[in-house]
Amino acid sequence: MSPIMLVPVLYVFVGLFHDKDYNLIELCLVIVRISVDISWVKMCIIYGYPNAMQSLIQYHIAKCKEENMKILVTGGAGYIGSHTCVLLIEAGHEVVIFDNFSNASTESIYRVEQIVNTKIPYIEGDIRSKEDLTKVFEAHHIDAVMHFAGLKSVGESVEKPLAYYDNNVNGTLVLCDVMRKYGCKSIVFSSSATVYGDPHTTPIKEDFPLSATNPYGRSKLFIEEILRDLYVSDPAWKIVLLRYFNPVGAHHSGTIGEDPSGIPNNLMPFIAQTAVGKREKLSIFGDDYDTHDGTGVRDYIHVVDLAKGHLSAIEKLHDFHEVMTINLGTGKGYSVLDVVKAFEEASGKQVPYTIEPRRAGDVAICFADPTYAQKILAWEAKKSLTDMCEDSWHWQSQNPRGYEVF
Repeated sequence: MSPIMLVPVLYVFVGLFHDKDYNLIELCLVIVRISVDISWVKMCIIYGYPNAMQSLIQYHIAKCKEENMKILVTGGAGYIGSHTCVLLIEAGHEVVIFDNFSNASTESIYRVEQIVNTKIPYIEGDIRSKEDLTKVFEAHHIDAVMHFAGLKSVGESVEKPLAYYDNNVNGTLVLCDVMRKYGCKSIVFSSSATVYGDPHTTPIKEDFPLSATNPYGRSKLFIEEILRDLYVSDPAWKIVLLRYFNPVGAHHSGTIGEDPSGIPNNLMPFIAQTAVGKREKLSIFGDDYDTHDGTGVRDYIHVVDLAKGHLSAIEKLHDFHEVMTINLGTGKGYSVLDVVKAFEEASGKQVPYTIEPRRAGDVAICFADPTYAQKILAWEAKKSLTDMCEDSWHWQSQNPRGYEVF
């Protein structure tokens, strides 16, 4: 690019800076990229110089952000959040964790730091507190948000619906409001397959009817609708809704894994804690479903595969021009008894169990059609049920009391 051509470039450059949509560092990063981008010539001819240059600057800013983003991970000390932080950092991104530690431990952050050999800034705060979130955005220039924070027990949500709507829905409203204030309009939301309710058939596709059967699922569904409305009001938002199924497993090192507070609500940690002797027996809720062995069938996905899906989603955010809704699953369904048997084989331990009445809000069969994720994110789950059980056992046997520090 000749020096004379830089004049209108700098004109648009300064204009964008004064609009405060971008900071000076971001704009400086793109000048070198634009100087070697011959596509600006074609755009000048088609659109006229100023519009072409503004489009090019915005495009290259987005690409620079994708290459090296600072990402706020709400709920980043939790099970899925911690594994995702590992992959984000390994991919070259900076991470800031925001968590209230109600169902997580600071020890998980220290363990992640050991894996990636990097110090991770974290803030203890409530997702419903505008003051807490403002402190984060004042202290850090956040490019995008990975939103995991939320209450997540189906059974508990039936007993405490107001708590779930307050924490999950209200918390997301506050988060989006603070993001908007600070010009951060990129978010990947941790949704759930529970928004499909009791599906009429399987595998489940993204365009299936939505009808949650419990307050937890409805809170996720409400948030999805809120984010869609937000995009309609301002298309500058980049939003991906990831509906995933049943995450299990742990990091292959056994350093981090699932460590729920109190009695586990999910199957795999209950099985693992029973196998290691922390629990007397596993409770299986219902053996009269219309499945091959009477127990509920779910799409269990390795947490590392799931984390890779999140990484792919956030790195492709700026390629999307609408709210993207994507299932993350394996496309295979396993029953509760299938998982128990696989875990016994992986661990060499017996898992005693009893059959209990069905839980309110549970459905018989739920597994994904992952075709769209393969197409849009170039992602697919790689790990098998055996991998899931072996990694879960590795984590639990090395950490029989989870993250509890002796």
